[in-house]
Amino acid sequence: MTEQTLFILASLLDGPKHGYAIAQEARELSGERMRLTAGTLYGALERLTDEGLVEPDREEVVNGRRRRYFRLTGAGAAAIEAETQRLRATAEAVEARLGRPRTA
Repeated sequence: MTEQTLFILASLLDGPKHGYAIAQEARELSGERMRLTAGTLYGALERLTDEGLVEPDREEVVNGRRRRYFRLTGAGAAAIEAETQRLRATAEAVEARLGRPRTA
């Protein structure tokens, strides 16, 4: 799973959000490193929808502009959990290696 995908999915953990809110949350979660453009975000959301990890929640019109909301599916939540465990195991393995004396 890419870091971008992980942050998009993680942004939906606390409930449905519209695209701009997803992008803002992903930016905050990433420590301001990730800046998703509309094209990148909606392309990713379409792919994640096709994969069954997110699904459309609702649409509304605000100030004449359509907002599409998305929510995390059960499969999406499971994917975040699996990726978190994988990243944790990876970090632990590398940290253990860093703590070992180097041999020439």
